[in-house]
Amino acid sequence: DPLYGPALALAAVCTYHLHMSGWTDSPDTTRTRSLDYAHRAVRATAGEPVVLACAAAALGYFGEDIEASIALMDRALAANPSFAYGWLRSGILRNIAGQQDIAIEHIETSLRLNPRDRDSALSVIGSAYFFKREFDTAVAKLQGSIQERPDFVPPYRMLAACYAHMGRLDDAREVVERLRALTPVVVPLYIPYRNPEDRELLLSGLRL
Repeated sequence: DPLYGPALALAAVCTYHLHMSGWTDSPDTTRTRSLDYAHRAVRATAGEPVVLACAAAALGYFGEDIEASIALMDRALAANPSFAYGWLRSGILRNIAGQQDIAIEHIETSLRLNPRDRDSALSVIGSAYFFKREFDTAVAKLQGSIQERPDFVPPYRMLAACYAHMGRLDDAREVVERLRALTPVVVPLYIPYRNPEDRELLLSGLRL
């Protein structure tokens, strides 16, 4: 059904995860497809919280207006304040926007509502602490994320960069070797974070 909003929204998220993890031979095509799914989802089902949250996540990740994406997410949370997945996605968006303290707050809200969904939650909290330069706390969260979901790519990159900035280069190289078993893309071509200092912190760590 080409007008079924929830399917379109979930397809947008699945497609952006392929892009984020480096599991696509054509990143530009994957980006275009994910954005198309997201826009079609919002047009098809404008008021459904799941649709709004998934579409906002894809649109925010791929460089669309971050404030507009956050506004979509806020609409989802206003419609369902107990929507754990929405709080999780809101935390991801806030982290992308450079609002790390709000990101941590929203992820913690998500965990209170749904303690079982911890893998990407710990990854986002860890990356937020990484961008706050609180590396010891970041390491603990990122290690927890990898332990709970060993096939999730993003925390490996963050953890390697974190170790590098701490001067723990042997640990960083070990993490990179584990990352290479999941994806050939160690240094991603696309970084969604809006704050230039955040992007450079990640990239300089991976270069080290």
